[in-house]
Amino acid sequence: MRTLLLSLVAMIAISVNAQTTKKVRQAAPRKQTVEQRVIGKHMLSLQWISWDYFGTCTIKRNSAGELECKGEQLSRENNDYLRLDGTVEIVDAKHLRFTGTIVSSIYHINNGEECLREGTFDFVSTEGRRYWRLQQMKNPCDGCTDYVDIYFKR
Repeated sequence: MRTLLLSLVAMIAISVNAQTTKKVRQAAPRKQTVEQRVIGKHMLSLQWISWDYFGTCTIKRNSAGELECKGEQLSRENNDYLRLDGTVEIVDAKHLRFTGTIVSSIYHINNGEECLREGTFDFVSTEGRRYWRLQQMKNPCDGCTDYVDIYFKR
């Protein structure tokens, strides 16, 4: 009876261990998949410049192991521009945390002067959108609302 009981306990322990190992194996590829979606070349836009002619934003791993983010959108009609330069932390598939600078110059905002934002900013994909949008939307130089979007890779 004791042998039967010990055998049953051992089988349960093996089963629990196998289920835990399976969960760990399933979790690892998921993060890798999110990272694969993030690393690479993305379209970038600021609505004041254009939603028809996008800029590009490249996210890659640098020598320090961080995810480096550099991007630019230039107007085809005037000297307006948007530039991003910094690092990205993947919070989850729908949330990126950017630390660095966001610089824009739009002819009808802030008297056409450059607007510099420095710090940590959140880009979030909501409601099934295929892009991450800057959540700190209020332009600090003029008070208007900026839609800075980094699009999912195709």
